[in-house]
Amino acid sequence: MTKRAKIRAAGAVVLRGSGDDSEVLLIHRPRYDDWSLPKGKGEADELAPQTAVREVFEETGVVIRLGLRLPTIRYQLQKGPKSVEYWRAEVLEEMPREPDAEVDRVRWFRIDKAMRRLTYADERRVLSAALLTQRTTPLLLVRHAKAMLRKDWTGPDQERRLAGRGRRQAKELAQLFSAYGIESLVSSSSTRCVDTLRPYADQRGLTIETLDVLTEEKGTVHPDEVTSYTRELFRTFEVPTALCGHRPVLPAMFSGVDLSPRPMVVAEVVVVHRDDAGDKVAVEIHKPTA
Repeated sequence: MTKRAKIRAAGAVVLRGSGDDSEVLLIHRPRYDDWSLPKGKGEADELAPQTAVREVFEETGVVIRLGLRLPTIRYQLQKGPKSVEYWRAEVLEEMPREPDAEVDRVRWFRIDKAMRRLTYADERRVLSAALLTQRTTPLLLVRHAKAMLRKDWTGPDQERRLAGRGRRQAKELAQLFSAYGIESLVSSSSTRCVDTLRPYADQRGLTIETLDVLTEEKGTVHPDEVTSYTRELFRTFEVPTALCGHRPVLPAMFSGVDLSPRPMVVAEVVVVHRDDAGDKVAVEIHKPTA
């Protein structure tokens, strides 16, 4: 029997307000005559967080930043098994959207009304899970994208550039950074790390802060300084931030956020969520598709 391909989708519980004034964003789909959370199928070579942000915008006109990951809904279709990953999200911008055949109504509902209006029980459970979470700010620990091989590079190793695959990965990372609303970029001063962040920096008009202590040459000799820097950054950062380093330096970076070292492939990202009290509350891992 031929194994059916998995259908992957993603969406978000978009919240605004606080306490009794909290509201959640729902959509009405005329084809099904249902009220649901905004969501949709992923495109080729698209990471789930990118899918969630894109689908919310396409269906509602609302630009969001992702927060904590929520439970995944799984069910069976005739075409095969389907999964929908969800994130808690906050609003960055609201833009006008004309009704169409896919979504004809977009509305904010108070939570009690949303619970009654949502058509599907599993989505009510996702909303309930979101209400138990809190607002967080993410720190993204990034291993630089694929660099040229050392044997193919004749200049100083710190100036070694990204390979073609690495440049594709850097563009993909820019979309992932956008999904988490990254506003600050910190990198090893080595070219391959800086160039990993460059597409997003150029896209958003951000400056990349570069540090020699995060380089492979210095970070492996003084890992305690890497750990101290990362710990202080995690304690004090106020906006979503991406921190890019090298494989040999990553264990010291992990120590700075009280995580056990783990292998990371090139262009892999570990998202560490910190709450307003300064505590680490959740960790996500995203591997590249490129």
